[in-house]
Amino acid sequence: MVLLAKIDMIDLFISNFHGRVAIPEQVRVEVCRKAREETPLIEHLIKDQKISVLKAKNRRHISKIMEDFNIDEGEAEALTLAIQEGASVVATDDRNAIRACKLLKTDFVTAIAFLVRALEKDLVSRDEALIKLKKLHSIGRYSNAIIEDAAIKIKGGNEK
Repeated sequence: MVLLAKIDMIDLFISNFHGRVAIPEQVRVEVCRKAREETPLIEHLIKDQKISVLKAKNRRHISKIMEDFNIDEGEAEALTLAIQEGASVVATDDRNAIRACKLLKTDFVTAIAFLVRALEKDLVSRDEALIKLKKLHSIGRYSNAIIEDAAIKIKGGNEK
């Protein structure tokens, strides 16, 4: 979700997602604690009730996920919350959180996957998608193979 905010696609994600968009309290704290590039936008979306902030109830489950999958509290709380709320999908770009989603049979979406899908649905132009992919490459922790695969998909996508 944070990477989507950094590439100015979080509004598009929210408007094209069928269901409630929620983040765990821990993620809100992490994003809003420091004055980061995406902080004002996320705070605004929370204030406008486009993003709900929910608290995961099972602290033991959060700790177990953190330990089992070697992920930070924010990601562990997001996974716990997804299970607790019966969420249809978790937005994450964290490699270990993605592994946890797979093992826990929880659907997930990455910023790159959403970017490619947005192009396929003609929500962004090819040029805009390539610019956003370049930014994701510079700010995200993606392997070159993932970036190259996305670039191929984007370059072969529909022109808007």
